[in-house]
Amino acid sequence: MSVLVIEDEAKAAAFIRRGLEENGFTVVLSAQGDEGLALARTEAFEAIVLDISLPVLSGFGILAALRESGNTTPILCLTARDAVADRVKGLELGADDYLVKPFSFAELLARLRSVVRRRNPATESVLHIADLQLDLPKLRATRAGQRLELTAKEFQLLALLARRQGEVLSRTVIANEVWDVNFDSDTNVVEVAIRRLRKKVDEPFPTQLIHTVRGVGYVLEAGRP
Repeated sequence: MSVLVIEDEAKAAAFIRRGLEENGFTVVLSAQGDEGLALARTEAFEAIVLDISLPVLSGFGILAALRESGNTTPILCLTARDAVADRVKGLELGADDYLVKPFSFAELLARLRSVVRRRNPATESVLHIADLQLDLPKLRATRAGQRLELTAKEFQLLALLARRQGEVLSRTVIANEVWDVNFDSDTNVVEVAIRRLRKKVDEPFPTQLIHTVRGVGYVLEAGRP
Protein backbone atom coordinates (compact mmCIF):
# COMPACT_ATOMS: atom_id res chain seq x y z
CA MET A 1 0.00 0.00 0.00
CA SER A 2 1.40 3.41 -0.95
CA VAL A 3 1.06 6.22 1.62
CA LEU A 4 1.92 9.91 1.34
CA VAL A 5 3.11 11.35 4.66
CA ILE A 6 3.04 15.17 4.79
CA GLU A 7 4.87 16.08 8.01
CA ASP A 8 7.42 18.84 8.59
CA GLU A 9 8.86 17.54 11.89
CA ALA A 10 11.83 15.44 10.82
CA LYS A 11 11.77 13.10 13.83
CA ALA A 12 8.04 12.49 13.57
CA ALA A 13 8.28 11.89 9.81
CA ALA A 14 11.15 9.42 10.26
CA PHE A 15 9.26 7.61 13.05
CA ILE A 16 6.13 7.25 10.91
CA ARG A 17 8.06 6.23 7.81
CA ARG A 18 10.07 3.56 9.63
CA GLY A 19 6.98 2.07 11.25
CA LEU A 20 4.96 2.00 8.04
CA GLU A 21 7.78 0.50 5.99
CA GLU A 22 8.29 -2.20 8.63
CA ASN A 23 4.64 -3.08 8.10
CA GLY A 24 4.96 -3.40 4.34
CA PHE A 25 3.90 0.09 3.21
CA THR A 26 5.54 2.15 0.50
CA VAL A 27 6.05 5.66 1.89
CA VAL A 28 6.61 9.02 0.20
CA LEU A 29 7.54 11.92 2.50
CA SER A 30 6.90 15.61 2.05
CA ALA A 31 7.86 18.35 4.53
CA GLN A 32 5.98 21.27 2.94
CA GLY A 33 2.32 21.83 2.34
CA ASP A 34 2.54 23.02 -1.25
CA GLU A 35 4.82 20.14 -2.23
CA GLY A 36 2.56 17.65 -0.46
CA LEU A 37 -0.50 18.97 -2.25
CA ALA A 38 1.26 18.69 -5.62
CA LEU A 39 2.23 15.08 -4.88
CA ALA A 40 -1.30 14.22 -3.79
CA ARG A 41 -2.68 15.67 -7.00
CA THR A 42 -0.20 14.09 -9.42
CA GLU A 43 0.48 10.65 -7.92
CA ALA A 44 -1.86 7.86 -6.86
CA PHE A 45 -1.77 7.05 -3.15
CA GLU A 46 -3.99 4.70 -1.21
CA ALA A 47 -3.89 6.94 1.87
CA ILE A 48 -2.46 10.24 3.13
CA VAL A 49 -1.13 10.97 6.62
CA LEU A 50 -1.43 14.75 6.95
CA ASP A 51 -0.02 17.06 9.62
CA ILE A 52 -2.11 20.18 10.13
CA SER A 53 0.67 22.67 11.01
CA LEU A 54 2.81 22.86 7.88
CA PRO A 55 4.96 25.54 6.23
CA VAL A 56 3.72 27.35 3.11
CA LEU A 57 0.28 25.66 3.10
CA SER A 58 -1.52 24.26 6.15
CA GLY A 59 -3.04 20.82 6.38
CA PHE A 60 -6.47 22.43 6.43
CA GLY A 61 -5.62 24.13 3.13
CA ILE A 62 -4.50 20.82 1.63
CA LEU A 63 -7.66 19.10 2.82
CA ALA A 64 -9.91 21.76 1.35
CA ALA A 65 -8.06 21.81 -1.98
CA LEU A 66 -8.11 18.03 -2.40
CA ARG A 67 -11.75 17.55 -1.49
CA GLU A 68 -12.88 20.51 -3.63
CA SER A 69 -11.13 18.93 -6.62
CA GLY A 70 -12.91 15.62 -6.04
CA ASN A 71 -9.92 13.73 -4.60
CA THR A 72 -11.29 10.98 -2.33
CA THR A 73 -8.02 9.49 -1.05
CA PRO A 74 -8.44 8.50 2.63
CA ILE A 75 -6.78 11.13 4.86
CA LEU A 76 -5.68 10.72 8.47
CA CYS A 77 -4.84 14.05 10.09
CA LEU A 78 -2.10 14.44 12.71
CA THR A 79 -1.91 17.49 14.94
CA ALA A 80 -0.80 18.82 18.30
CA ARG A 81 -4.07 20.74 18.44
CA ASP A 82 -6.48 18.91 20.71
CA ALA A 83 -9.23 21.55 20.75
CA VAL A 84 -12.62 20.19 19.72
CA ALA A 85 -13.10 23.06 17.25
CA ASP A 86 -9.92 22.10 15.38
CA ARG A 87 -10.92 18.45 15.17
CA VAL A 88 -14.39 19.38 13.96
CA LYS A 89 -12.93 21.70 11.31
CA GLY A 90 -10.68 18.93 9.98
CA LEU A 91 -13.53 16.46 9.76
CA GLU A 92 -15.83 19.00 8.14
CA LEU A 93 -13.19 19.70 5.49
CA GLY A 94 -13.12 16.03 4.60
CA ALA A 95 -10.62 14.27 6.88
CA ASP A 96 -11.45 10.62 7.48
CA ASP A 97 -9.94 10.56 10.98
CA TYR A 98 -8.00 12.74 13.39
CA LEU A 99 -5.10 11.71 15.66
CA VAL A 100 -3.72 14.07 18.31
CA LYS A 101 0.02 14.15 19.06
CA PRO A 102 1.71 12.49 20.87
CA PHE A 103 0.35 9.15 19.70
CA SER A 104 1.43 5.52 19.65
CA PHE A 105 2.41 4.04 16.30
CA ALA A 106 0.08 1.09 16.93
CA GLU A 107 -2.88 3.50 17.09
CA LEU A 108 -1.77 5.32 13.95
CA LEU A 109 -1.47 2.03 12.08
CA ALA A 110 -4.89 0.84 13.25
CA ARG A 111 -6.57 4.15 12.34
CA LEU A 112 -4.84 4.29 8.95
CA ARG A 113 -6.02 0.81 8.04
CA SER A 114 -9.49 1.65 9.30
CA VAL A 115 -9.89 4.72 7.08
CA VAL A 116 -8.67 2.76 4.06
CA ARG A 117 -11.17 -0.04 4.74
CA ARG A 118 -14.03 2.42 5.16
CA ARG A 119 -13.26 4.10 1.84
CA ASN A 120 -12.56 0.83 0.04
CA PRO A 121 -14.77 -1.84 1.62
CA ALA A 122 -13.99 -5.38 0.59
CA THR A 123 -16.86 -6.73 -1.49
CA GLU A 124 -15.34 -9.89 -2.92
CA SER A 125 -16.60 -13.14 -1.46
CA VAL A 126 -14.24 -15.29 -3.54
CA LEU A 127 -10.53 -14.47 -3.79
CA HIS A 128 -8.20 -15.75 -6.51
CA ILE A 129 -4.45 -15.81 -6.85
CA ALA A 130 -2.95 -18.01 -9.57
CA ASP A 131 -4.66 -21.41 -9.14
CA LEU A 132 -5.58 -20.75 -5.50
CA GLN A 133 -9.23 -19.93 -4.72
CA LEU A 134 -10.75 -18.92 -1.39
CA ASP A 135 -14.51 -18.95 -0.91
CA LEU A 136 -14.84 -16.70 2.13
CA PRO A 137 -18.51 -17.34 3.05
CA LYS A 138 -18.02 -21.12 2.82
CA LEU A 139 -14.55 -21.06 4.47
CA ARG A 140 -13.34 -23.25 1.60
CA ALA A 141 -9.94 -23.15 -0.07
CA THR A 142 -8.91 -25.01 -3.22
CA ARG A 143 -5.79 -25.07 -5.32
CA ALA A 144 -5.72 -26.41 -8.86
CA GLY A 145 -9.20 -27.71 -8.13
CA GLN A 146 -8.07 -29.69 -5.08
CA ARG A 147 -9.69 -29.01 -1.71
CA LEU A 148 -7.24 -27.80 0.96
CA GLU A 149 -8.00 -29.14 4.42
CA LEU A 150 -7.31 -26.14 6.61
CA THR A 151 -8.01 -25.42 10.26
CA ALA A 152 -10.03 -22.30 11.10
CA LYS A 153 -6.88 -20.33 11.97
CA GLU A 154 -5.06 -21.54 8.87
CA PHE A 155 -7.95 -20.39 6.70
CA GLN A 156 -8.03 -17.04 8.50
CA LEU A 157 -4.29 -16.61 7.97
CA LEU A 158 -4.51 -17.55 4.30
CA ALA A 159 -7.48 -15.21 3.80
CA LEU A 160 -5.51 -12.34 5.35
CA LEU A 161 -2.60 -12.96 2.99
CA ALA A 162 -4.98 -13.30 0.02
CA ARG A 163 -6.89 -10.10 0.78
CA ARG A 164 -3.61 -8.23 0.89
CA GLN A 165 -1.80 -10.23 -1.79
CA GLY A 166 1.40 -8.62 -2.95
CA GLU A 167 1.75 -6.74 0.35
CA VAL A 168 4.46 -7.89 2.78
CA LEU A 169 2.91 -8.40 6.23
CA SER A 170 5.03 -8.37 9.36
CA ARG A 171 4.75 -10.93 12.17
CA THR A 172 3.14 -8.25 14.34
CA VAL A 173 0.48 -7.45 11.77
CA ILE A 174 -0.33 -11.13 11.27
CA ALA A 175 -0.51 -11.75 15.01
CA ASN A 176 -2.82 -8.77 15.51
CA GLU A 177 -5.11 -9.66 12.61
CA VAL A 178 -5.34 -13.43 13.07
CA TRP A 179 -4.96 -13.90 16.82
CA ASP A 180 -6.01 -10.37 17.89
CA VAL A 181 -3.10 -10.08 20.33
CA ASN A 182 0.46 -8.82 20.46
CA PHE A 183 2.92 -11.67 20.79
CA ASP A 184 6.29 -11.38 22.49
CA SER A 185 9.24 -11.35 20.12
CA ASP A 186 10.33 -14.75 21.45
CA THR A 187 7.04 -16.39 20.45
CA ASN A 188 7.20 -18.24 17.12
CA VAL A 189 3.49 -18.93 16.68
CA VAL A 190 3.38 -17.00 13.39
CA GLU A 191 6.35 -18.89 11.95
CA VAL A 192 4.81 -22.22 12.98
CA ALA A 193 1.46 -21.30 11.42
CA ILE A 194 3.12 -20.19 8.17
CA ARG A 195 5.15 -23.41 8.04
CA ARG A 196 2.03 -25.55 8.45
CA LEU A 197 0.16 -23.50 5.88
CA ARG A 198 2.96 -23.92 3.34
CA LYS A 199 2.80 -27.70 3.70
CA LYS A 200 -0.81 -27.60 2.55
CA VAL A 201 -0.83 -24.68 0.12
CA ASP A 202 2.60 -24.89 -1.54
CA GLU A 203 4.41 -28.19 -1.04
CA PRO A 204 2.04 -30.38 -3.12
CA PHE A 205 2.19 -27.94 -6.06
CA PRO A 206 4.95 -26.85 -8.46
CA THR A 207 4.58 -23.09 -7.86
CA GLN A 208 5.20 -21.43 -4.51
CA LEU A 209 2.75 -18.70 -3.48
CA ILE A 210 3.72 -17.97 0.16
CA HIS A 211 7.05 -16.16 0.34
CA THR A 212 9.30 -14.98 3.17
CA VAL A 213 10.82 -11.51 2.93
CA ARG A 214 13.74 -11.75 5.35
CA GLY A 215 13.65 -9.23 8.14
CA VAL A 216 10.21 -7.98 7.11
CA GLY A 217 7.53 -10.68 7.00
CA TYR A 218 5.45 -12.78 4.61
CA VAL A 219 3.63 -12.20 1.35
CA LEU A 220 1.21 -14.18 -0.83
CA GLU A 221 2.14 -13.49 -4.43
CA ALA A 222 2.33 -15.34 -7.73
CA GLY A 223 5.45 -15.00 -9.86
CA ARG A 224 7.83 -13.96 -7.07
CA PRO A 225 11.20 -15.76 -7.37
